[in-house]
Amino acid sequence: MKAFLHPSENRGHVKMGWLESKHSFSFGNWYDPKYMGISALRVINDDLIAGHQGFGTHPHDNMEILTCVLKGTITHQDSMGNHGGIAAGEWQLMSAGTGIRHSEMNQGNERVHLLQIWIIPNEQDAKPNYQQIRLDPHEQPNHWHLICGPNGNAPMHIRQNAEVKTAVIQQGQSLQVQATQQINYIHVVSGTVQIAEHRVEAGGAIAFLDDSEIQAIDDAQVIWFDLPEVPH
Repeated sequence: MKAFLHPSENRGHVKMGWLESKHSFSFGNWYDPKYMGISALRVINDDLIAGHQGFGTHPHDNMEILTCVLKGTITHQDSMGNHGGIAAGEWQLMSAGTGIRHSEMNQGNERVHLLQIWIIPNEQDAKPNYQQIRLDPHEQPNHWHLICGPNGNAPMHIRQNAEVKTAVIQQGQSLQVQATQQINYIHVVSGTVQIAEHRVEAGGAIAFLDDSEIQAIDDAQVIWFDLPEVPH
């Protein structure tokens, strides 16, 4: 299996007061030309947000922004009129399209842990859209859960020929990766997995082209990005 391994320690590590973030790909003040994204996947930020802090109102356009809350609750407010909490086990997809302004604030006392994922859309200047679901893979382990995709069978619709799935794999169990697109990118949220001869730890990732098997060395959560070779 030809593969590109992206170890956790190669991520950018940024601390700025209330925010501690690890960047899988170049973002903000952290830049590495080796890590500029893969296919349409442009950003995976692993964020820890201090209590009573967060991202004030700011704009986005022409980006599919997927948020996965791992611990705590983040409060979202946007220019489309959406306002409410996104709790652990929930996912939000904001299709920024022609433009949207939003804020994400931690209104509690404890740190919020979330992943923010950006995927480049295949449709420019579309009407902005907001979607949110609850889907906690811990409640049904050892099974792939589809989060978003381009077709009507997905819980949330993404403007790109890509699918995002997640799973919790219990120690010693395994799941098959059978690609429907061209590029598989597996991000390990927690735990450690084995894919062919490659061991991937929490925060790390691996990209490969062929079907394969993921085995959990210990209890692990992973996100599978099934991406087009050419994201247009």
